[in-house]
Amino acid sequence: MHSLLIKNALLETGFTYDNNRVVGTETDLFDVLIENGKIVDIGKDISLEGEGHDVLQANGKLLMPSFREMHIHVDKTYFSGPWTACKPITNGILTRIEEEQTLLPAQLPFAQQRAENMIEWLISQGHTHIRSHCNVDPQIGTKHIEITNEAFKKFEEQVTFDIVAFPQHGLLRSKVEPLIRDAMRMGATLVGGVDPSVIDRDIDRSLNTTMDIAVESGKGIDIHIHNPNSLGAFEFYKLAELTKQADKVGKVTISHAIALGDLYGKELEELVAVLAEAKIDVTSTVPINRPTIPIPYLHENGVLVSLGHDSLTDHWSPFGTGNTVEKLSILAERFKFIDEYSLNRIWKYASGGIMPLSDAGDQVWPQKGNLANVLLIDAVCSAQAVARRRPITHVISNGKVAYKNEDLLAKEVTK
Repeated sequence: MHSLLIKNALLETGFTYDNNRVVGTETDLFDVLIENGKIVDIGKDISLEGEGHDVLQANGKLLMPSFREMHIHVDKTYFSGPWTACKPITNGILTRIEEEQTLLPAQLPFAQQRAENMIEWLISQGHTHIRSHCNVDPQIGTKHIEITNEAFKKFEEQVTFDIVAFPQHGLLRSKVEPLIRDAMRMGATLVGGVDPSVIDRDIDRSLNTTMDIAVESGKGIDIHIHNPNSLGAFEFYKLAELTKQADKVGKVTISHAIALGDLYGKELEELVAVLAEAKIDVTSTVPINRPTIPIPYLHENGVLVSLGHDSLTDHWSPFGTGNTVEKLSILAERFKFIDEYSLNRIWKYASGGIMPLSDAGDQVWPQKGNLANVLLIDAVCSAQAVARRRPITHVISNGKVAYKNEDLLAKEVTK
């Protein structure tokens, strides 16, 4: 039996108020005992007898739920390789698809090492679950499925994962339906897709084929839909209809969902109601170069929203960092969350909905029996952590320390 005792961790316990307005977050120091990957005790001055127990001195660091990276491509990246900027876009999204036809085969000799380096980095940034989209296309076949599986196996005690069989070049356009079916048999956990209209040029056939593969494999779907305005909305309605027909309610994700940032009033209200009914969730990178989808509105109206980085640096973008504290801060700035309460409520978008306090300020996490996927962050509360982009010092996954920030901890010792 493995046990870990975290001593003197700061936990959020409630809100402080001034004229019925939240003006601060109450905290207190606790010890947290973890056994076999679960929290078994929370209290003051917990002590353990005998040997075989690991003890972690938190020294007042804030204990928070760990992150879930819900949209990344570990299989195709420049991360940990030589600096390479992106080539200019000359033919829309097809520019990148055409580029991949030669780029991805050339990257095969070092793709797995780069994937492993990215996974390791994402763990250091507080992630204990990663969902990676993985190319399946005529040039590389299902080779990236093999590479991604092997990469994740090296970290199976530190992170759980999803692998999306992703037809980046179009399910119909690149004629990879048989390869996607093979990928599902090889261990992919979700069926992917991309822009049924613009890429596949056949919305009904593209979505129906994607759903057929999902039904055959018994898996869910995570489909990229970048199309804006009414075109994207039309695809959402079609997907929601298929989701209910195929009994896949609660098992479908739309990544990016750009059209939600273009709709207003009744159009947005009606579409969001349809997505909520089908329990279709959305993953966003919180883009700032286009209208950002209304993340708070979606959450308030029953559509779950998660965050992802999409890439750290690759032929699509040179800007990703993998730092989800930073991503939450960008979200806060985008929606003008500057007060204590709104900053406190943001963590849920990166943690699968888990937060220390309820909307009413009651302490709901951690509790005995919770999975011990947590992080320690150098902050006085989560509002400060988000607004000031405070650093993570430790990541605990399944009850074991998966990462510690040696440089930061060394500076603390020498103060």
